[in-house]
Amino acid sequence: MGGPRRMSSALLLPFALLSLPHTNAANATSYREEVESSLRLVHAVATGATGALCVTHRYGRLRAPLHTTRWDTARARADLAANLLHQLGLETAEVLMAVSKGLVLGASPTERAVGSRALALRSDGVVNSAVAWERYGTAEPVAVVSPQLEKPPDPEYPWYVSAHESESLRSPKFMPSSPGATMEGWWTYPYYSCGAKRWLLSYTVPVSTIRGLKGIVSLDIDISNLEINQCETDIFDENDNQIYSFHGTHKCPNETTYCEYKQSREMNVRHTGWARGSYVCRCRPGFYSIHHPEGYNGSVIEVAYQEYEENGLENWSAPYECLKCQPGCITCRGPEPCLATYNWPFRISLLVISMSCVVMTVCLTIYTRHHRRVKVFRVASPVFLSITLLGCAIMYMEMAAIFPVLDRYSCIATKWTRHMGFCITYTALLMKTWRVSLTYRVKSAHKLKLTDKQLLQWMAPILLIMLVYLCTWTLSSPPDAEVIMDNKGLKFKQCVYNWWDHSLAIGEILFLLWGVRVCYRVRHAESLYNEAKLISFAIYNIFTVNSLMIAFHLLILPQAGPDIKYLLGFIRTQLSTSTTVLLVFLPKVLRVVRGTGDTWDSRARARGAPASSSLNGIGLVPDEPPDLYQENEELKEEVQKLAAQIEYMKIVQMEKNNRHLRPRPGGYFTSNTQAPQSPMHPKTVSQDSTEYPGPV
Repeated sequence: MGGPRRMSSALLLPFALLSLPHTNAANATSYREEVESSLRLVHAVATGATGALCVTHRYGRLRAPLHTTRWDTARARADLAANLLHQLGLETAEVLMAVSKGLVLGASPTERAVGSRALALRSDGVVNSAVAWERYGTAEPVAVVSPQLEKPPDPEYPWYVSAHESESLRSPKFMPSSPGATMEGWWTYPYYSCGAKRWLLSYTVPVSTIRGLKGIVSLDIDISNLEINQCETDIFDENDNQIYSFHGTHKCPNETTYCEYKQSREMNVRHTGWARGSYVCRCRPGFYSIHHPEGYNGSVIEVAYQEYEENGLENWSAPYECLKCQPGCITCRGPEPCLATYNWPFRISLLVISMSCVVMTVCLTIYTRHHRRVKVFRVASPVFLSITLLGCAIMYMEMAAIFPVLDRYSCIATKWTRHMGFCITYTALLMKTWRVSLTYRVKSAHKLKLTDKQLLQWMAPILLIMLVYLCTWTLSSPPDAEVIMDNKGLKFKQCVYNWWDHSLAIGEILFLLWGVRVCYRVRHAESLYNEAKLISFAIYNIFTVNSLMIAFHLLILPQAGPDIKYLLGFIRTQLSTSTTVLLVFLPKVLRVVRGTGDTWDSRARARGAPASSSLNGIGLVPDEPPDLYQENEELKEEVQKLAAQIEYMKIVQMEKNNRHLRPRPGGYFTSNTQAPQSPMHPKTVSQDSTEYPGPV
């Protein structure tokens, strides 16, 4: 019963070639027109505008194929029914009735059909006998009017094709078969039945000629519960409850909007799922619509597109276009800006001032080098003065690094200029102050000589540590710019702060604390031109300025805009770097300008500082040729001090415990009166050693 069988070539010739590709399948324009025509039919049925259709025709066919695998059970029942008719014959009406009625019976909706029919045709195409059934819901099947006997079936039937009337080898009523499908018959395209008032899909199976009769078995599937989704779908997310032919047929402007499917049960339509425009065109990220923030109704857009096709309306999609957000906005709801604006004239003025400071620092370096033999520069170590100015120039360059819109390279330049300039400047100053501290603590008469070369050897490891740290930071985890918001919600870029910054900040704070300690220990030290005190003021200043700026950035103005942050950077640079330059170099330049650069500090000399007592505690810079006249003056001073002390000791030893000498009233050896203190008295010695650090 289930073996191979031969079918009537006259009836089945059109069916045999249904699996061939559509003649115009390669023509995308024609296919698009067919789909649009199908959508218009869907819209007419959904809105109840079926008067013209149902007056002249009983069926409205779509040219939109769909997946039929979900009804394989019903298809297999139809194939089995055709085999039964082939085995039992087509002459008896009872056989046709039993076979066709079984098709509308079933345990589940996927097994049973809502309509079925069985026809026996003569060789000339006239109906010999026919039976038809319909079923609504779960009620019992009801026999309905079947094709009239003694007449050919109506060619308008979607499930029937006459071999005598078909002009082509392939009937447009049937969908192409799926590749690799094994079935006895063919599925029709979806169609709307005006009599049943629902969307149907029919499966037709021919029965081979037997004893002069040909047969047809057909069943109808109610597909009114399917959905028309016109949005694009992923191939992995395809829903077999949707007609795939309508995917991607929405009319949303793809450049500015995207399609979002909206199930038709949320829309007041006649048949659930069968509605054109069941979607919403929402603005893409980076676009907005003021009047339609929730998106454009797809049904309205479909009507506008239909008017465009029928009347040639230009720019039909313009009212449904979303506007582009302002630069920097990922999402927006209006034309408000998302990026903070930069006040470029203001920033350029601050940059010009900073670059002018760099030029002045270079000029000051040349000026210091030119007057390096003048005493006011010579006793302050011109080498360290030049190093200090180099570090100041690098710190000024930070304003150029943070001037543009920040990116990775500008952030790298910012870290290098800020930290390397700080390390060079204040290491040079603290090395000189540390030398004073060592000299000041020496209690012997011998001078402690620390030359510039020795200090540079101590300074080199500190700079090397900073250099290695910055190189490792740049190569392993280069600082980048991150997007932050100001107090108005506007975005701008700022360099990232992470544990690299925090570790370096802690190290610099500890370094400054050590510098403050060194400066505090030499607060009473006397030096020529008062340089030790001025350097101490510079160290105190940088420590205070950095502490205040950290408080401003983290506590007072944490959400300041880019221009305010640039201003704070400028203020920090000027208060720290410019103040250091003024404290250390302005007094020296003024002395040279006034012509007193080669004159020793009279106040330091009056307090007991020798002629060569400088910031380094060893006299003139050892790299310079010695001044014999000044060395002789120093030797004379030392000899005079020693002679006075020896003479005093001799007198004391002669008069002490000498019974031949009677103490004079009020004299030094009188026991009842307060004698004047000796120059060697401990209090006197302590006071003298406090006033000046020079060698004894």
